[in-house]
Amino acid sequence: MVFILITVFIDVLGIGIIIPILPELVKDFVGGSTAEAGRWFGIIAATYALTQFFFAPVLGSLSDRFGRRPIILISLFGLGIDYLIQGFAPTIGWLFVGRVIAGVMGASFTTANAYIADVSGPDDRARNFGLVGVAFGLGFIFGPALGGFLGEIHLRLPFFGSAALALINWLYGFFVLPESLPPEKRGSFSWEKANPLGSLKVLKTYPLVAGLAVSFIFIGLAQRGLEVVWVLYTGHRFGWDEGTNGLSLALVGFMAILVQGGLVQPFIKRFGERRSILFGLVVATFAFLGYGMASEGWMMFAVIVVGALGGVSGPAIQGLIAGTVESHDQGKVQGAITSLMSLTSIFAPLIFATGLFSYFTSPAAPFELPGAPFLVGSALWAVSFFILLRLFRRIPAQKSSGPGDG
Repeated sequence: MVFILITVFIDVLGIGIIIPILPELVKDFVGGSTAEAGRWFGIIAATYALTQFFFAPVLGSLSDRFGRRPIILISLFGLGIDYLIQGFAPTIGWLFVGRVIAGVMGASFTTANAYIADVSGPDDRARNFGLVGVAFGLGFIFGPALGGFLGEIHLRLPFFGSAALALINWLYGFFVLPESLPPEKRGSFSWEKANPLGSLKVLKTYPLVAGLAVSFIFIGLAQRGLEVVWVLYTGHRFGWDEGTNGLSLALVGFMAILVQGGLVQPFIKRFGERRSILFGLVVATFAFLGYGMASEGWMMFAVIVVGALGGVSGPAIQGLIAGTVESHDQGKVQGAITSLMSLTSIFAPLIFATGLFSYFTSPAAPFELPGAPFLVGSALWAVSFFILLRLFRRIPAQKSSGPGDG
């Protein structure tokens, strides 16, 4: 756990560094137009998601066959190269190249989830996935804040910092990270199951996971929508610069540490995985509503603090999946879910950035409503809540599940 958590932390730190400045780089390429930047940034983000859609199940299946360690190391090295390409990119076309590489190598988180499932028992699954959330939170505390600081020095400097971190992470994993999947527990590899459509068929083996996957479509659309428009929205609505955006994302990470590091284990132990998931979805529904209706910048910070309570749902979902899936299928299932999330990520940038945000901040709109992406996201969270409420009633919890699961 220590090895993989440090790996996740350094990986998230590198990604977090470029979050505050990537939209600004796109904006710089298109001459400073916010609406045009939203349109192009949505297309670039969709390109990354499309690539990951095809390759996540392949790498997930390879990790079931050859182990988690080599796939994680390959992914980290590829991300280091990707950041260098983006840092030197002279045109938007080169940014596309960088995002394609990132999409291919973006399975490090998928394989990390399978790694956690390998080394976790029934009593510590939720806690371990909560610790992954803490690693994410730490990465997003220091990453965006550092990225905002470096971006104010030079817009491209954060890319080189991220490249250095990814390659250091690769070296760390090469010398320290042990294998979590012993040879006797490994499965076979077949292109039939490794392609996106084939990998989704694996979910049919686990009806509860298949039902969760349906709700993931709406959750993924809402969450990806927030990620792609956050910097564009806060800059347009409140005039935030790279530094302020970095601080806001750092607060997201700090609250994730408090919730997932301190509240997840007792909360899930008290209420069970299923009720924790439903609670998180309700909180997220109202948080997105708050983002979309905020009239002052300080309100965004307030919603971040309260909305962080919804973070109990993530480890609960991961724990429920890990406890349902056999070890030789963990990589395939995690790859299928990542592929599904990538599929929603293809459409989310186009819907929320290129579509909703770009339209409602342009002269063509009947009225200006930059918060439209968050309002639509709130509705999607609500839909996901009702889908899972019906699923949990249709597939009752086993007697061995945690308290409150029934």
